[in-house]
Amino acid sequence: MDIPSLDLTYNGQQVGFALKKMEEIYLQTKGEKGVPHRHNYYTVLWARNACGKHQIDYKEYLIKPNIVFFVSPGQVHNVITKPYPQGWVILFTRGFLQQNYISEDFIKNIGLFSDITDTPPLVINEETEKRLVEIAQHLGNTFKEDNPFKLDVIASYLKLFLVECNRLADEKTSQSNHTLQAGRLILKNFKELLDKKFSEWHRVSYFAEALSISPDYLNNVVKSSTGKTAKGFIQERILLEAKRLGLHTEMSSKQIAYQLGFDDPSYFSKFYKNIEGRSFRDFRLQLNKEILSI
Repeated sequence: MDIPSLDLTYNGQQVGFALKKMEEIYLQTKGEKGVPHRHNYYTVLWARNACGKHQIDYKEYLIKPNIVFFVSPGQVHNVITKPYPQGWVILFTRGFLQQNYISEDFIKNIGLFSDITDTPPLVINEETEKRLVEIAQHLGNTFKEDNPFKLDVIASYLKLFLVECNRLADEKTSQSNHTLQAGRLILKNFKELLDKKFSEWHRVSYFAEALSISPDYLNNVVKSSTGKTAKGFIQERILLEAKRLGLHTEMSSKQIAYQLGFDDPSYFSKFYKNIEGRSFRDFRLQLNKEILSI
């Protein structure tokens, strides 16, 4: 089964930015369940008053009031809501960032988006909600305007929205700013390297050497920043790719094992079962049943 990969469109035209309301999307789709898909753009989904489920890279999160999800380009996701959800969906492409002088490093450094690990949502408190509502309303009004400079204004409000979310995320940590920033840089570089080398390097020591730090230090930084070990990140990335290949290609388990850098397919099978608690074959059969039943 090929996974749909969608470009950003609005009113039938390809665009770099769009803002939609969850209630409008629900009415347009008549409340029908979608299928897992991926976007070629960033998605910010703020459920102000909604309930349901959000599946991101085969992990399921509950949609609750005042919760924000951040989905990166390429992540496989699916949103299932109960009737008449309320909230905003902010969509923007890498091209939009470049054209409006927003460095993609800004997106990486704020730490809200992740394309290789689980992406936990951000719970919005009352104080932040007030600020975000004002920004979202400005975004919505500007998006509807016929103004030659409206994209410049939208870009400013978009950065402000993300900065406010990032401020709240920072408040939820107990680390000092210096330690947090240093850890973010190492974590960012580790994630970028992991996304390139996960099928070649399965050991923490390889990544630590490439980053010119010790394996223990890399583990400590990753653990303190995310609650997970570097080894856990490596395993998750391998598992994620295995699931994507298993569901959306016709490759055999043996071919997938070799594709992921395992010299012995039987070791891949043990690796998968030890972590997931079931065989790769069982995962493949179950997930295909779930998608066919949607």
